[in-house]
Amino acid sequence: MPVTQSAMQRERIFPRNRASVVPGSYVLYWMQAAQRAHANPALEYAIVRANRLKVPVVSCFGLTESFPGATLRHYQFMLEGLRETKADLAARGIEFAVHHGEPSDIAVRLGREACLVIADRGYLRIQRKWRRDAARLLPCRVEEIEGEVVVPLKTAYPKQAYSAAVLRPRIDAYLPRFFVRMSESRPVRLSLGLVDRGLDLDDEGLLDGMELDRSISPSAFFRGGRSRGLARLDQFISHDLAQYDETRNDPNHEGTSRLSAYLHFGQISSLEVALAVRNSGLPADSFLDELIVRRELACNYAWFNLEYDAYDGVAHWAKKSLARHAEDGRPYLFDEATLEDARTHDPYWNAAQNEMRLTGRMHGYMRMYWGKKLIEWCASPREAYAIAVRLNDRYQIDGRDPNGYAGIAWCFGTHDRPWGERAVFGSIRYMNEAGLRRKFDADAYVRRVETMMAEADARKP
Repeated sequence: MPVTQSAMQRERIFPRNRASVVPGSYVLYWMQAAQRAHANPALEYAIVRANRLKVPVVSCFGLTESFPGATLRHYQFMLEGLRETKADLAARGIEFAVHHGEPSDIAVRLGREACLVIADRGYLRIQRKWRRDAARLLPCRVEEIEGEVVVPLKTAYPKQAYSAAVLRPRIDAYLPRFFVRMSESRPVRLSLGLVDRGLDLDDEGLLDGMELDRSISPSAFFRGGRSRGLARLDQFISHDLAQYDETRNDPNHEGTSRLSAYLHFGQISSLEVALAVRNSGLPADSFLDELIVRRELACNYAWFNLEYDAYDGVAHWAKKSLARHAEDGRPYLFDEATLEDARTHDPYWNAAQNEMRLTGRMHGYMRMYWGKKLIEWCASPREAYAIAVRLNDRYQIDGRDPNGYAGIAWCFGTHDRPWGERAVFGSIRYMNEAGLRRKFDADAYVRRVETMMAEADARKP
């Protein structure tokens, strides 16, 4: 199977309006979801089209607070990545214009001088709205490139998939066609200095004037940027991949890739991660299933279910089962403030919540336990779901993402199957403390998080 190819697969190309390619000064690549200058199908496609038209490529980005749940933690990580992207684009002779404002407005403003606008694809409602608004207002042709998944969603499955078992064989059938990356082309005309580049990304005070939630400080444990994402990938392949099956569910071993934040901001792509893992020669089936099938199941969920971040979007059978037990007595009831501050009676849950608050990440196995306990400790499943979304989006660096929403929905039965009936949970899968202790040394996990918190407190001025 070839690693690269020069042509874009037609299934990744989506015209967004009926306009034509028009005379203009450049092809505009509107970067938003894919925040990188390499392994980026939308950018490479823009360069190919620009070379054919004998014009340069300009890239733009709209820096906005309108993405729901914007915190300083999220934006500091994103800004660290954008600084690297700016330098990488400049090395390829491409101007990167970053402006403060609604992304669709920035794309329209710069797109008025373009022959053609190429956009990358996002799966959340606001991302789709931005692209729809810009395509309606731009006078030139707008094409959207689906490059943030290995197999384009509608090609893999043209409706909401019930489970991974439904999606997996469809993805497997298409992998030979899509498990290749687009080769990089050199722009024949350079665009440096061609347009107003807008914000100075190297300005350390750039985020000071933005209306962000500053109560959530940047993570001292994870920093953004493509180079850091690739270094983490190399570390994972060298030290963790061979033992992935044995250590993935043990938060004391940290055997997972820890790449989700870099994938969320598009600083690296799932395809390049998958290719690197496959080419390592190490056993990787379980990891690739998580990276491709499970991640693309989450994107499928967000695309085909517009209530992906609400309890109403949960699988019907699961809501029906939970409703039958709505009046069941709860052993504990906690309000949102108590949960947010990790002040429950459960040391394992508190440790998971504190890990997320401190670092911006929670281990995947603990995230399942964390979500399940909210069902048990809140007055209703609807309240539990809303709290889970708010806390996840607020603290996780990879919050506000299809993966997070699908993960929460899974805790409530979506993409799962009915299990034995029990109080409160109905036929939803249940998890408890004894299960954690059987899986790994849960008390060691609590001690590790407590040590991290103590060390963080000692570093405070």
